Amino acid sequence: MTDRAVAVVRAGALTTVQDLGRPGHAHLGVPRSGALDQPAARLVNRLVGNAPGAAVLETTLNGCAVRPRRPVTIAVGGAPCPVTVDGRPAPWGAPVRVPAGALVDIGAAVSGVRGYLAVDGGVAVDPVLGSRSTDLLSGLGPPPLADGAVLPLGTPSGPHARVDTVPQPAPPGELVLRVTLGPRADWFTGAALETLTTRAYRVSSASNRIGLRTEGPALERALTGELPSEGMVLGAVQVPPDGRPVVFLADHPTTGGYPVVAVVREADLAAAAQAPPGTPVRFVRAGRA
Repeated sequence: MTDRAVAVVRAGALTTVQDLGRPGHAHLGVPRSGALDQPAARLVNRLVGNAPGAAVLETTLNGCAVRPRRPVTIAVGGAPCPVTVDGRPAPWGAPVRVPAGALVDIGAAVSGVRGYLAVDGGVAVDPVLGSRSTDLLSGLGPPPLADGAVLPLGTPSGPHARVDTVPQPAPPGELVLRVTLGPRADWFTGAALETLTTRAYRVSSASNRIGLRTEGPALERALTGELPSEGMVLGAVQVPPDGRPVVFLADHPTTGGYPVVAVVREADLAAAAQAPPGTPVRFVRAGRA
């Protein structure tokens, strides 16, 4: 077949379609979703000549493999990884022309967690509420990729970037998250707030697109009651009964009943998307070094 599409040969551990998400629907109970590392997604789109909001593939840890049915231009970014086209090494972080029927294999991340594959024209699955993003919490959007799936592609809108390679930030050796305390900081003791902003945590292996879970000292509550469910925002640092902070990411629930001790600056969340389990985490009061 010669239609503009790519066939999924190897889906990988978790590969999803993502664009810039569907913000503005929290009042309907719909999470924001979208690429966890939005700067990386925007960059690979730019490399192949797509608009910033075109849908890409977001891989997790061990990449994926696809076979385009027509000649396409691709770019891979995010977590550094090996890239091959029909078994031959291809550059990472640069536009690559791929012939029809060639196997594009994105290997396991050398560092970081999430890789991004852009194809000229973008992944053209049907949008839901204005976005093509897979939302793992609500189930909106296309399902995670499976072997044998076929994804339609849009029409290329512009020439690819004329570069050999572009600089991209390395995955963090230490994740520094700037926070503003509140809105429920008064539910915790002064010692707990000091612990949050001075002690070291680590990224838990239980982290996912919904939230970055941490391992480390528990935060002591000053109030022992329960909150009614209230609205949750991207970057909210919620504290469940075990006392270990959870940072809400793109697929987070729109409401929750555990107290939110702080909110992480949105600019720091792309690095959180690339922090593998075991990465040291520091919560720093916004405005402080």
